[in-house]
Amino acid sequence: MSPRRSDSRNRMVLSAAVLLREYGASATSIDRVLAHSGAPRGSVYHHFPGGRAQLIDEAVALAGDFIAGLIDAATQADDPVEAVDAFFALWRDRLVESDFRAGCPIVAVAVETNDDAPQLARSAAAVFARWQEALAALFVQHGLPEERGKRLAAFIIAAVEGAVIMCRAEQSTAPLDAAAAEIHDLLVYVLRTRPETGPGPRP
Repeated sequence: MSPRRSDSRNRMVLSAAVLLREYGASATSIDRVLAHSGAPRGSVYHHFPGGRAQLIDEAVALAGDFIAGLIDAATQADDPVEAVDAFFALWRDRLVESDFRAGCPIVAVAVETNDDAPQLARSAAAVFARWQEALAALFVQHGLPEERGKRLAAFIIAAVEGAVIMCRAEQSTAPLDAAAAEIHDLLVYVLRTRPETGPGPRP
């Protein structure tokens, strides 16, 4: 594959991810991706023989990898509370910088019915699972039982995604700020007040 073709393919996947987060899955058409990316029309079925479904699926994977990388970077912090604070701050910055237009491309795919491409829902579910596993591993590393770590990770991902949707509707960071503050306090209690004798189930 020539560098030019490869570049065209990458631009299309990136454009699809950007359009997903701003306009949703149903509005992310081949025509809109071509207009946004500047890729030639003839490249669509050359690079994506599976058509729009393949393109959207690869955009979901790209967006999932990007956020997973940010989570992984955040979890390198010595303090897991600071790591989660940074995760919320990241989403806050994305909302403000995009004037509340940029949501989560994974949610955009997950909330829409895709009877003609059921693999998209499976791909979205796999991305959410990957994010949860990364956060859960951080909590377990800092002394929480595995099951509690998984529940906390799922709760945090759900809180972030729900708050981002509310922020876009309200054109305000207030919902995300509220969720971040509550989860910060919860994590301080759960992680920093554990008995020194080691982790164990809490009432």
